[in-house]
Amino acid sequence: MTEHLYDRLPALLKHAYKNAPAVKEIFNQASISPDDIQSLEDLQKIPVTSKDRLVEMQRERPPFGGFLAVPPDKLSRVFLSPGPLYEPSTGDNPAWESIRLMLSLAGFTSEDVVLNTFGYHLIPTGIALDQILREMNATVIPAGVGNADLQVKMMHELGVTGYVGTPSWLMALLKKAEEVGLTPQKDLSLRTALVSAEPLPPPLRHRLVSEYGIKITNAYGTAELGFLAYDQVGGLEMRLLETAIIQVVHPDSGKTVNPGEAGEVVVTTFNPTYPLIRFGTGDLAVNVDPNPGKSRQGERSIILVGRLGEAVKVRGMFIHPNQLNFAFRQVSGLVRAQAIVSREAHRDILSLRVVLTQDSDEERSHQVLLQTIQAICRVKVDHIECVSPDAIPENSPLIRDVRTWE
Repeated sequence: MTEHLYDRLPALLKHAYKNAPAVKEIFNQASISPDDIQSLEDLQKIPVTSKDRLVEMQRERPPFGGFLAVPPDKLSRVFLSPGPLYEPSTGDNPAWESIRLMLSLAGFTSEDVVLNTFGYHLIPTGIALDQILREMNATVIPAGVGNADLQVKMMHELGVTGYVGTPSWLMALLKKAEEVGLTPQKDLSLRTALVSAEPLPPPLRHRLVSEYGIKITNAYGTAELGFLAYDQVGGLEMRLLETAIIQVVHPDSGKTVNPGEAGEVVVTTFNPTYPLIRFGTGDLAVNVDPNPGKSRQGERSIILVGRLGEAVKVRGMFIHPNQLNFAFRQVSGLVRAQAIVSREAHRDILSLRVVLTQDSDEERSHQVLLQTIQAICRVKVDHIECVSPDAIPENSPLIRDVRTWE
């Protein structure tokens, strides 16, 4: 277990219960008190507060939904994160500890000149990274979003060595550099990048690393919580940080899912100003635990598979389009595919319709699909049918749920 995280928990819970009315109400409605939380497992007694619910609570009890746990005159900033959600800050936000750790893991140093392309407007990301990079004595260019021509000019003339921002914008800048006659590998000094806020497809990562020689760290996080997990090798798994308590739970029960199963990423922060306890991110991830029951949080990983609202539950397990996409990519000669969820005799039925090229090995393709989906989604496919391309139009959803509940 990650004991040091639990060691920090009792004081936070007591402070939040005493000072944040919304937290006290959540505990009281669940008929529990801070003293009932004697272990990390006991956190499951506390209901999950979804992001959508937090938005509603801020509307019902403006501006902070009853979660502010310090006097308002102690606040130094108020951000507006996607949701929209007001996010109060006293300037010493513990969530920024994760940013400091992430920048260090990514390899940034005091000698770097960093182009910060995250937004500085309303959301905390750009300002937080700026502040912590300056605390590290790095030089920061507060570029924000947009104006590729000017940003490339600054990268070239100011000797930018580091980049923070989205991976797609990084590639856009490199392409722009080539358009204006620069050779990025020779004419730019860029060597280190911390990317986040959107998926990093393997082909894009491979190109950034192999073609442009950039060390890439891909981080997962949210505006409210800071960074939560990261990857530096290009795999699906993202190693968890230990700056907040991160659980992967069943969306219905709030209980931790078993290793290999998918659930919602739920986070408890150590922020005495704005204590989010069992905050549901809405992100769906597979729980990866190399040593169940004994591993530290920092030894565990998650595989992000999408947003909870896009998932379909089949025989008690959530299946997300991204999981199917991964499975479909494993089949050579697969042109298009679609999953159909139906119901027969009170049992969920999972069927696949697939379009294969003429030279495909149909039997082998079916076998790969059966094995891969069983491994990734932990649900057995009942039927696979080969169909013509017209049967699955190009813009068809990956999953069709045709069940009726009469």
